[in-house]
Formats: sequence, C-alpha cells, structure tokens
Amino acid sequence: MPRILLRAVIALLIAAAAPAEGSAEERGVVRYGAIPAGAYAVVAEVRAKLGQEAALREATLPLVAKVRGEPNNLVYFLHEDRATPGRFVFYEVFASKADFEAHNATPHVQAWFRRLPELAEGGVKVIQMEILGSLPAQAR
Repeated sequence: MPRILLRAVIALLIAAAAPAEGSAEERGVVRYGAIPAGAYAVVAEVRAKLGQEAALREATLPLVAKVRGEPNNLVYFLHEDRATPGRFVFYEVFASKADFEAHNATPHVQAWFRRLPELAEGGVKVIQMEILGSLPAQAR
C-alpha cells in the first residue's frame, strides 16, 4: 500500500482525536489512551471490478455500524479513494489478534466475503500492523 495512503489514514485518526465540545463518547472520537498495549491493527484494501463500484460500496457500507458494534472493535474506518472510485481501504483496531479473527468469523463479515468474487478484483489485501509510539505505558 502506498505510503501516501497510510499517511492519509494516520492524518484522519489524528484529526478525529482533536478536541471538540461534548464527551468522547458523544462525539464517537478515538481516545488513544483507551487503546491497550498489544492492540491489533489492520489496514486492508479491496478494489471493485469495473462497473461494480456502486455495488461494492453498497455491500460494504453496512459493515461500518456492524463492526463498530462488535465488543472488541476499538477503531473502524472505511475509506474510498477519491481519485479511484471503487478502491476501498479499511483501518481497523481490535483489542487482540483473537478479536480480529473473531471479527472475520462474524456472519456479517462472512456474508461480505461471499460477495467479493462477484464484486472485487483479487479479494482483500491485508496488512497486519503493530501500533507503535502512541500508547501510554506500552510494555515492550
């Protein structure tokens, strides 16, 4: 995945954590101190087949609310490349690798995976990430 895309995802997360009126819960803001050491981060990309951009978007958007409702999902962002409609990038953080694996086994994610052969080129490309440098009291 290009560094510029990864930098854009990081910039979005920093902007989401900017101070604003109301509690963090009311704003749905990521609070870095609440992310535990050892949290499991993933950047994933999926590209629509030509002519399937809208269908892939429609199939993917409902995942946002469902995944954010999962008990051990800490962060979940879905992005679409402005320059390449139909190119979607996910940034996800789960409490642990086991929680990420449980997420992938949920009925809503499994149903989405089953739709990918008709909608996407080459499936999902996943980069498994370790969060560095931003978590307090991170044990190393």
